[in-house]
Amino acid sequence: MPVSEIDRAEVADLIAAGNTVVVEALPEDVYAQGHLPRAVNIRPRRVVELAKTLLPDLDRRVVVYCGSADCDASLRVAQRLTELGYSDVHRYTGGKQDWLDAGLPIEKPAHQLDQCC
Repeated sequence: MPVSEIDRAEVADLIAAGNTVVVEALPEDVYAQGHLPRAVNIRPRRVVELAKTLLPDLDRRVVVYCGSADCDASLRVAQRLTELGYSDVHRYTGGKQDWLDAGLPIEKPAHQLDQCC
């Protein structure tokens, strides 16, 4: 099953609706610097290890993204998820750079926020 591509507006709508799992396919340190709202982090080499825990519902919509249109990590994660039986997997090809270029918000883990004093 091929992975469908979706654009920024669709991703924003899906995040707002709250019925989609968003997956960042970048390294953990990059994820910690900021990620799309409510995104979880799964690198290509960790899909098998983390998918069952972070994505327990094989039928839930999943959107995978990485750094930009030049990055293929999101495609590799999305393809691996479909191989594992996930039925509604999409790739946000523009990735984090497209999201930031549009001025849309990112989140940082609470433990990564700047510390005072």
